[in-house]
Amino acid sequence: MSGCQSSKEHLELHRIDCLSSHGHLDNWEYVREFIAKTPAEEVHPARLVTGDDLLEMGFLPGPEFKTILQAVEDAQLEGLFRTREEALAYVRKEYAR
Repeated sequence: MSGCQSSKEHLELHRIDCLSSHGHLDNWEYVREFIAKTPAEEVHPARLVTGDDLLEMGFLPGPEFKTILQAVEDAQLEGLFRTREEALAYVRKEYAR
């Protein structure tokens, strides 16, 4: 499934949730407009760190990979860093062995 289709489905689930929870679509409308106006690379930017990077750093494949990659993506979206080098430094600091 493409990212665009997944986003459309996610947005539709959000709309249905709003309608069933409280009947107001203000929040949904805001998100819909944000997605329509914001370039895709800002809504969901390319990953700065991959599983291959974690392997090179000495991490073993397993559940920790997902945890680390999700933490890096969350921190990236929160604006804690913007470059690959900053993201790798974050992993080294937060998940030091």
